[in-house]
Amino acid sequence: MDWPEVATYRCVISAQQPKQEIITNLFQVTQDSNGCVKTDSMIKELLLNFYQKNRRKPERIIFYRDGVSESQFSPVLLHEVDAIRKACISLDEHYVPPITFLVVQKRHQTRLFPMPTTRKPEPKGIRKPEPKGILPGTVVDYGICDPCGFDFYLTSHASEGSCRPTHYHVLFDENRFTAGALQSITYNLCYTYARCTRSVSIVPPVYYAHLTASRGRSYQGNFGDGSSIRETTPGDELPEFLQVPKIHENVSEAMFYC
Repeated sequence: MDWPEVATYRCVISAQQPKQEIITNLFQVTQDSNGCVKTDSMIKELLLNFYQKNRRKPERIIFYRDGVSESQFSPVLLHEVDAIRKACISLDEHYVPPITFLVVQKRHQTRLFPMPTTRKPEPKGIRKPEPKGILPGTVVDYGICDPCGFDFYLTSHASEGSCRPTHYHVLFDENRFTAGALQSITYNLCYTYARCTRSVSIVPPVYYAHLTASRGRSYQGNFGDGSSIRETTPGDELPEFLQVPKIHENVSEAMFYC
């Protein structure tokens, strides 16, 4: 894909019940009032748009997921990877691209800081200044990581003193990336954020998802207090005032949320 298209992301906005960590509309089969079966799929819409723009299907899918607690890793992984797979098969029964599923966590208590080093004096007694913070691109994938899992801490932004790195959990990897390859992809993506000319602390797709969700909420005419919504079950339909308007086709191809 030609630059800058490689850094372009299309968004899909969908509403769901509060206090749910699983994205219910990644792929969902429903029936209308006439009994006709229809699919409501955010992934399918994105795949169709990719094919229309590039005239080919994605060969690999890398899914960065935010907003998941560690206790919900298993149910989120099982439901959402299955939804992605069903969306692919709904387009073509022979289309089974390898999927890599990562959970991104920023709210944790781990801090990194540079250790003072002892160096030999430079010629004429001149010494290079010690680094004031963790250098961008620093990765920690042992010691403080899960010995039985595939996770790593990445400091992708410049900082002074101690810093809080982003914690990436690789829950599913059909692409069979090496640790170095996936860390490099993630770090390089942090330089493509449209709002900044430097690297950012979280991979841009997650930033864009936050911006899109905030924009979608502002499109709702009546927020309500949500008191009557919390008692509903996941299969119930959303009240009319919680539905998000469909994005107009004039701006659907643009990164209007950014």
